[in-house]
Amino acid sequence: MIRIHHLGRSASERIVWLCEELGVSYELQHYTRDPVTMLSPPELKALHPLGAAPVIEDGDLMLAESAAIVEYIIVKHGGRRLMLGAEHADYANYLYWFHFSNGNLQPALARMVMLGRAKLPGDHPVQAALQGRFERVMALVDARLGEAPYLAGGEFTAADIMTVFSLTTMRLYQPADLAIYPNIRAYLQRIGERPAYRRAMAAGDPDLVPLLD
Repeated sequence: MIRIHHLGRSASERIVWLCEELGVSYELQHYTRDPVTMLSPPELKALHPLGAAPVIEDGDLMLAESAAIVEYIIVKHGGRRLMLGAEHADYANYLYWFHFSNGNLQPALARMVMLGRAKLPGDHPVQAALQGRFERVMALVDARLGEAPYLAGGEFTAADIMTVFSLTTMRLYQPADLAIYPNIRAYLQRIGERPAYRRAMAAGDPDLVPLLD
């Protein structure tokens, strides 16, 4: 059975959700953030040099990085469900949006979090540059979701699992008004209706009401 080392309110919710969608058995090991620093506790840092979640154990294997874990579980335990093969018409879209989350969306949000902590004046050029980047990234996601119900196209895939954390739980650390992104809001409502998503959030973060609007 896969053991998921889950840090509350973190990207490791992706792995819990994936296992629920695939019906893959897992054991959940919860960790709580330091209340002052909001960083990982020493027990999680002892598992991996970066002290970041998610980390999974599968037999003798210890694996970190959410994208790597998602792909590993899909291939090794999920019968390749929720990923699109090269023969699929939406294969390129799937690849793009699967990697877009950690390649563009999540970094844009993380930079905004750091910017807020730096308390730069509103007219600082760094503030303007990073805010502009964040807005372009969000607009691109919204535009895509105006073209298709899910990021890869007509069907739900692991690209969605990779992305939703950044649009929901990450907003605890970087508030973002979704009123100007109607397609993202409609998309999150569709996601919130998925039983596997509800089970995953209840298991991983039972004290958190998912930020779906």
